[in-house]
Amino acid sequence: MSTTPSRPTPAEREEMARLLPVPAERDRPGRHHQALKDQLLREFRQDAGPAAAPAAKPRFGVRRLTIVAVPLAAGALAVTLATNGQLEPRPDAGPNAAVAPGGERKTAGATPAAVLLDRIATVAAARPATTVRDDQYVYVSSTVAWSSQSESDPVMRLDTPHSRKVWLSVDGSKPGLLRERGEDVPLAGALDKNGQPVDPVGNPHPTLNSPTYRYLESLPTDPDVLLKKIYDETRGSGPGPDQEAFVTIGDLLREQLAPPKVSAALYKAAARIPGVTVVDDAVDAAGRHGVAVARVHAGERTEWIFDKKTLEFLGERGVMVEDTRWGKTGQVTATTAVLSRAVTDKTGEAPGHTR
Repeated sequence: MSTTPSRPTPAEREEMARLLPVPAERDRPGRHHQALKDQLLREFRQDAGPAAAPAAKPRFGVRRLTIVAVPLAAGALAVTLATNGQLEPRPDAGPNAAVAPGGERKTAGATPAAVLLDRIATVAAARPATTVRDDQYVYVSSTVAWSSQSESDPVMRLDTPHSRKVWLSVDGSKPGLLRERGEDVPLAGALDKNGQPVDPVGNPHPTLNSPTYRYLESLPTDPDVLLKKIYDETRGSGPGPDQEAFVTIGDLLREQLAPPKVSAALYKAAARIPGVTVVDDAVDAAGRHGVAVARVHAGERTEWIFDKKTLEFLGERGVMVEDTRWGKTGQVTATTAVLSRAVTDKTGEAPGHTR
């Protein structure tokens, strides 16, 4: 007696999809695009004359916090642009896989990462909300260093940590400012799919990849609804849905300012991403030690570092956890430290107080 084989469940299909190999040309680390962006900006500026018209920068890799205005000019890149496509780890690869979007908890009881993120969310939600005017700017001062690769050498090389300051228009109606490596770069609108500037000034159409404070203020505070939105809006982008969601939340935490309830929802949403773990000791770019929430992808562990006592977000770090042709185990691939966040009335203005 023959039986008709049953169709695989969604979970089984996801598992089979994760086990399928990714084409070799996509299996590249995605943590070094910031240095590539810096190189692109420098070369564009060298090749473009003063009469070059401003335009917005393209999105590189998984880092997409600010939208930088650069001149439209020809110029060969001296470095290889990273692609996002990488192997997504199996859902059971980490001991702290929490909750898949719309799914059920994969482990009995709360995982260490879920417990830690719940504590962090509680602290974030308790912070007082600040009244922010549309004509103001979110200011974030950081120390940063990212890795880069050359065309002749695929090994990632970490840059020297340096100062980075941004001023982002609260409602996106005005251009912001990036101050880095002794240069001031205007922050303007985004590019369309053809690489043409959508908005020459400001950021009137914010997204998860290019948010404003007002946009973050509008996000749902239910973590399940918020996580579904993140998965839906980033579908098909980056190295895989889980890693892309994790990186998207990390970007929003590192160089933005979100209302307390939204910050709390972001942390709780992160706890529902499969493969999230805890690292007991991690060091940010300022040398501060803390506890980290992390996720491993393609041999690299991305860490969000928090103060062990206050649970304040300190910064991020990328560390290789296996040998690849891009780097060796233990090699730091990226490091940042948020030094201050504030709201200012003007770009380039030092805030009177930090938040």
